[in-house]
Amino acid sequence: MLLYLLLRGFMFRLAAFDMDGTLLMPDHRLGEKTLSTLRQLAEQPMTLTFATGRHYLEMKTILANLDLKGYLITGNGTRIHDLAGYRLHATDLPADCAEELLSTNWNTSASVHVFRDDGWFTDHDDPQLLVPHEFSGFRYQLHELSTLPVTGNSKVCFTAPHDVLLQLVPSIEAHFGSRVDLCFSAADCLDIMPAGSNKGSALALLTAGLNIDMSECMAFGDAMNDREMLENVGMGLVMGNALPVLKQHSPHLQIIGHCQNQAVSHFLQHWLHSPHLTYSPE
Repeated sequence: MLLYLLLRGFMFRLAAFDMDGTLLMPDHRLGEKTLSTLRQLAEQPMTLTFATGRHYLEMKTILANLDLKGYLITGNGTRIHDLAGYRLHATDLPADCAEELLSTNWNTSASVHVFRDDGWFTDHDDPQLLVPHEFSGFRYQLHELSTLPVTGNSKVCFTAPHDVLLQLVPSIEAHFGSRVDLCFSAADCLDIMPAGSNKGSALALLTAGLNIDMSECMAFGDAMNDREMLENVGMGLVMGNALPVLKQHSPHLQIIGHCQNQAVSHFLQHWLHSPHLTYSPE
């Protein structure tokens, strides 16, 4: 088996994929070429892992509908599930932080969203927020946020235009200090996470349990919530459509094509069939 892997150029044992802006096209759907390539990859001695800010309940449905199997890192690293859906790891915001996040007047027009194991909760009814979730059918639950339990909250998200969120960042950082972590999972989405929770730390936990070294992993991403994962694997690949700030912070990582052109599939087809040749984005 080792000789076979070397002849085929298999230096990696695990591939980790962000979803939005990476695997998914701008219409938030998975292209046929990408789906075909993922199925080819699954036939190789390769472990598939999907690492996303989306909720586990949504990702479970997506993989079932696509007839794909993979480990799931969801909520930007706050949850890890195995192939059978067994939860391997969970981290929540400290109760005091969750309470302060939801009870403080942040003087912002951004809407607030809370992720818990039983779903996505918000007091802001905006059907536009559901557009990225049309293909899965996942929906928010309208709820008075101040009445949610202060325990069991994996992350809190603020959504608004990027300039509005940039104005919010200093206030949250000054209030919480190192008690929480902040990251932009998209230009219009600021996630407040348990300190130390991110896709990179979650992937390290998962790979340790699978006896796979992080150097044996490749990962694909497009936003700052992917940075730790991309920086700590053997091959981190940045999408051409990535947030400029990610490209600025990780200039040494290889940039591939745009998600609208299914660039992950394009790269993996090259890696599967011509690993000895230099890769050029389409």
